[in-house]
Amino acid sequence: MNFIIKDKVALVTGANRGIGKAIVESFLQHGVKKVYLAVRDSKSTQALSQQYGDKVVTVVLDMSDAESIKKAALLAQDVEIVVNNAGILEIADPLAENVEAALQHELDINVFGLIRVAKAFAPILANKKSAAFVQLNSVASIKNFTPFTTYSASKAASYSVTQGLKDVFAPMGIQVLSVHPGPIKTDMGDKAGFDVADPVESVAEGIVSALAAGEFHLFPDTVAKQFQGAYQGFSDAIITA
Repeated sequence: MNFIIKDKVALVTGANRGIGKAIVESFLQHGVKKVYLAVRDSKSTQALSQQYGDKVVTVVLDMSDAESIKKAALLAQDVEIVVNNAGILEIADPLAENVEAALQHELDINVFGLIRVAKAFAPILANKKSAAFVQLNSVASIKNFTPFTTYSASKAASYSVTQGLKDVFAPMGIQVLSVHPGPIKTDMGDKAGFDVADPVESVAEGIVSALAAGEFHLFPDTVAKQFQGAYQGFSDAIITA
């Protein structure tokens, strides 16, 4: 399957800043008809609304609240592509004082949040002639980074769920893309302490190209591409075989 975003209707979680905002802007530049800005705080998208007018529609969506996700889905019945970008990062190694609380929080948003979004939007996407579901994972989903052990664990779980979604969505005609960025210049990247990071546009533009090519994995930036070089053989033989 491949998915061309031109003239489609999209929904992006965490659309108000960072990678999410870049995805919104890139999609609109490539001809997306409308983008639902799915955020916890409706005031956070005012600048995007002023810039793009009726091409964007803000909907309230809290990744930790299944009911808010269901309500957002009811408002976005015309959506053809969902980009689940929203996620959180806690700094916790395996013996950190906050390790259990950090992992619990990250699992709730990064894993259970993904499942909540997928369940809410699956019936909508399945009714479309062409549809796609994009999940923002991370290179941390395939390699643990010790200071961010709990984040790595949550992203490993979300990547595994994404593989499952690929299989259950395929008969419905829904293309799935798993995105694995490395260091990206965002608030989360700053929190992680990245000294060198690629721009958010590398992820946004990569998504457009990967969807058009019908790919399952996207390693969009400089560091991520190094992971791709080492991981590709395993992926071809095991993950996408």
